[in-house]
Amino acid sequence: MIRILVFALFVLALAAGFAWLADRPGELSIIWQGQRADMSLMVAATLVVSLIAAVMFCWWLVRVVWTSPHSIQRYFRARKRDRGYQALSTGLIAAGAGDAAGARKMLSRTRGLLSADQEPLIHLLEAQAAMIEGRYDDARKKFELMADDPETRELGLRGLYLEARRLGANEAARQYAERAAEKAPQLPWATEAALEYRSEAGDWDEALKLLGDGRSGSPEDKKTFARRKAVLLTARAADKLDADPKGAREDAHQALKLDETFVPAGLIEAKAYLREDNLRKAAGILEKLWKATAHADVAKLYVRARSGDSATDRLKRAEKLEALRPNNAEALYVVAEAALETRNFPLARAKAEASARLSPRESVFLLLADIEDAETGDQGRIRHWMNQALKAPRDPAWTADGITSPEWRAVSPVTGRLDAFEWKTPVSELQAPVEDGAANSVEEAIRTLPPLAIETKPVAVVENVVTVAKAEPEKPVVVAETAVEPVTVKSTRTETAPEKAKPAPVEQDERPFYGLPDDPGVKEGPLKRDGTSGFRLF
Repeated sequence: MIRILVFALFVLALAAGFAWLADRPGELSIIWQGQRADMSLMVAATLVVSLIAAVMFCWWLVRVVWTSPHSIQRYFRARKRDRGYQALSTGLIAAGAGDAAGARKMLSRTRGLLSADQEPLIHLLEAQAAMIEGRYDDARKKFELMADDPETRELGLRGLYLEARRLGANEAARQYAERAAEKAPQLPWATEAALEYRSEAGDWDEALKLLGDGRSGSPEDKKTFARRKAVLLTARAADKLDADPKGAREDAHQALKLDETFVPAGLIEAKAYLREDNLRKAAGILEKLWKATAHADVAKLYVRARSGDSATDRLKRAEKLEALRPNNAEALYVVAEAALETRNFPLARAKAEASARLSPRESVFLLLADIEDAETGDQGRIRHWMNQALKAPRDPAWTADGITSPEWRAVSPVTGRLDAFEWKTPVSELQAPVEDGAANSVEEAIRTLPPLAIETKPVAVVENVVTVAKAEPEKPVVVAETAVEPVTVKSTRTETAPEKAKPAPVEQDERPFYGLPDDPGVKEGPLKRDGTSGFRLF
């Protein structure tokens, strides 16, 4: 396009020049070897232009004749090279498709048309064909030759790395990845592999050095870089926590700057402050993290921040967490657990049942069983809650590659993958069906529960459920077991024994039971006056 434009401009300039000469006529006389030639200025200009054109044509003709052998040779060489590249392309496609015979055939044709020194991809085709045919030693030799060539170094190192991984030679694979990352840090596979190996070895300083500064790249790459750096800083802080709390705190703080919702970094920074007896800053970090994530580990550390606190103090801290996240199942569970420690059974039961409505899971039903055991000792109810716990979804935990860990780790112990652990329900996620009228908030959950028939005054605890016969002056009181619906017992005083409190007749319990217990007990016959049962076994 540019050439056409230049040619048009040249023609226009030439025409303008001739037009200018035509408007200004004149005579031109030339005397050469005694001969005089007279002509007009227009004729002279035409002769000069024609002479220049003839010279240019003659030069082109001579140049074509002189370079014709080389041009012919170059034509045939280019044609041969094109055929060779076509064969190489077809061979690589055949190798990728697993066609060993086709790849070997195209390799032979490529060798006849191209030189391996001119085209290094011939080594790749030969290595791929050898791998398809099962000749791994030959393929490895070809990859080694490619690794020694600066032009194909990265390709050869990747082939060697994959071959070492296939054979399970982790140390060799690590060396190939380190070499590739050193020579070409822009290769994602080399950087990731080297990071995983250094992280698996616990060499966090070298891993951070290999990660670089992350200034270049797309926004997605920068986000990935920030996440990896936060993970590596947190892992290094975890190693420093026992020996150097201050250094661990600084690393964890930098990790939180990169990711404000990264729970492991916040926990480590809070633990470091607690080891320095700085409860105020530790609580501030945990409260901020709790507002963002409502994580169970955050609540556990916040409630038990000081080892010398009483159960009442822990309950107050748990209620503060609930005030920060009032409609959260985890907050309700923490309050219920702390209330159980203070023996405040009505509060513990109410919060635990509300948490179970919002998020049914194993730990909530186990807590309800503990509350039932501590308050009434009703074995039927306890077994019921234990049965519900068996059928409920498991609690979230740090999970990676099918295994769980009690605490966060930077590297998966199964695959060595960096940042593999996630806070989620492990393995099988058996989600309980949600009814149409399920509670969406704490108030709604509590409103849908029946009223609790629990006295706040001290009660007389009776094993199982009993009925009490009135005592006669000359006969002892006879107590027998019966099998009725689960009840609650209120304490009262009898007229016959003013010095000692005796249990009064029981009332029907109105607390929610979520179904009948799995072991209601054995029904007995009516009592006779002599205290024996009327039920006959045989």
